Amino acid sequence: MKRLTSLMASCAILFAGAANAEISGGVVKIGILNDQSGLMSVLHGPGSVVAAKLAIEDFGGTVNGKPIEVIVADHQNRPDTGSEIARRWIDVDGVDAIFDVPNSAVAIALVDIVTQKNSVMINTGAGTNRLTEDKCSPNTLHWNQDNWSQINGTVSALTSEGMDSWFFLTVDAETGYDMEKNAQPMLEKGKAKMVGSIRYPLGTPDFSSFLLQAQASGAKVIAIAGGGDDVNTAIKQGAEYGIQQAGQRFATLAAYQANMRGIGLKLAQGTVLTDSFYWDQTDATRAFSDRFAAQFQGRKPTAHQAGVYSAVLHYLKAVSKIDEDRDGAKVVAAMKELPTDDPLFGPGSVREDGRKLQPMYVYQTKSPEESKGDWDDLKLIGTIPADEAFKPLDKSCSLVANQ
Repeated sequence: MKRLTSLMASCAILFAGAANAEISGGVVKIGILNDQSGLMSVLHGPGSVVAAKLAIEDFGGTVNGKPIEVIVADHQNRPDTGSEIARRWIDVDGVDAIFDVPNSAVAIALVDIVTQKNSVMINTGAGTNRLTEDKCSPNTLHWNQDNWSQINGTVSALTSEGMDSWFFLTVDAETGYDMEKNAQPMLEKGKAKMVGSIRYPLGTPDFSSFLLQAQASGAKVIAIAGGGDDVNTAIKQGAEYGIQQAGQRFATLAAYQANMRGIGLKLAQGTVLTDSFYWDQTDATRAFSDRFAAQFQGRKPTAHQAGVYSAVLHYLKAVSKIDEDRDGAKVVAAMKELPTDDPLFGPGSVREDGRKLQPMYVYQTKSPEESKGDWDDLKLIGTIPADEAFKPLDKSCSLVANQ
């Protein structure tokens, strides 16, 4: 009788596990949460939605016979707005995983929500390294570049040229503080120093007072520890004050091809940036970018939009393998176990702390004379291998110690 009771109990547990392991609501529901119309929309926005749908198409359109749905919302770069949307998506709308989430403050706010509700956030948009440090979670992954990886490439490239004095224009926000903090030991490693810094408000239309202080410092490099349209505004206004012409150089710690296009090659030429993806890198990236452009007004994908494609594709592989999207921590664990591989980033892996690993690339913006046509804006000047591109694992979060 004891053996029979034990057997029956074991079967009950197995059946309960089988009942819980399922595609919730009979549909895999993906949420793209980003800036759809503001200062980060060029890098993310509707293009991230296009990228997600291309990933679904390439996966085959269904997961083990179940349909895949994409819903979209604009967090307006506000943590309270992003949090409200995330709660409604998970509790009411049945969203299984949230992707993109640019703006570090919004991303940090969402970590606790998805962890408490055992959902999933795969962040391809925010730069803050806190996502794999004090805010790491078994329910979140950090895809694409982050502040440490971008700063590492750019600072190393410029300090190797003897650029040994830096002044920081730091956005007064979570991501700016994170960039400045991460840059300091890299400057020391390159035998350079920060001679000054000033914080500017996110989205300011007038950098004049900040630029004049940077100019007066005599620093060889003016580092913009911010992103989005702020980069464009600062560099354009810098030209009005003759900063570049006088020999000071701008370093963009979170800039992309889209920024250089917005500034124009005449003013942006020579600017060094570090990124995880460029549309003209390989035959595979060019082929994908042509497909993307055909659905998105002729525009090539940004690295963030490419990251959404990569992350959604890998998420669907993991859900398909375990036939489960209800248990968010279980899905994330499966994503860590599976090697990553896609046409845009090639083979890679996901570390225990949730950091997705791939090479990073250092680019220099072309001059108008070097460019062979529209979208030909960057040239590759360095490659950082995946095992060197990101913050070392021993500097990471408690998830590693708990392995």
